[in-house]
Amino acid sequence: MRIVFMGTPDFSVGALEALIEAGHEVVLAVTQPDRRRGRGKEVSFSPVKEAALSHEIPVYQPERLRGQEAVSLLKEQEADVFVVAAFGQILREEILSIPPYGCINIHASLLPKY
Repeated sequence: MRIVFMGTPDFSVGALEALIEAGHEVVLAVTQPDRRRGRGKEVSFSPVKEAALSHEIPVYQPERLRGQEAVSLLKEQEADVFVVAAFGQILREEILSIPPYGCINIHASLLPKY
């Protein structure tokens, strides 16, 4: 399957690696923008960005997944499914409706009922 993966922290990397090992084609990794961290305020990559780059997967790092640029880029990937694991943003219906087989969210805890 062609997959767009969305995630940011260490928790997400295991899911990304499992998809790759299972033979799926991860066509794009979407993760939070690089941030300055630590005392030296050096720019650091998210764990998902590091993992994606190590597998030569293209990375997209929007501040917010809003606007036509993000929607167009995601549509261009022609992914079968989006897999989301601790991405840090709530996806709008316009994004959720792009992949023909829908979206799968991996969450470390129970979600509220609303």
